[in-house]
Amino acid sequence: MRRVMGQDWRRGRRRRKLPGMSDTLLDVQGLSCPLPVLKANKALRGLPPGARLVVLATDPASVKDFRAYAQETGHALVAFSEEKGVYRFTLRKREETA
Repeated sequence: MRRVMGQDWRRGRRRRKLPGMSDTLLDVQGLSCPLPVLKANKALRGLPPGARLVVLATDPASVKDFRAYAQETGHALVAFSEEKGVYRFTLRKREETA
């Protein structure tokens, strides 16, 4: 996966727009609970309704955290996978309420 644009290098974290897609990538590998969800929440606030955020995390507790976060906030957890200890979550920001 090629990653470009929108880099946020503060504290070693990266937030980038994926090329050719409307997805934004947030890399929070190495952070532990509750930081992956908090960083994702902050990133989603800056995205328009319906936008997708892909989060890469290494904390095993993030699986439970992201499921609970999606249920409580109304954002959709549209995909989840794990490969070699890296968890990949795809969240879709909820539509704005009137």
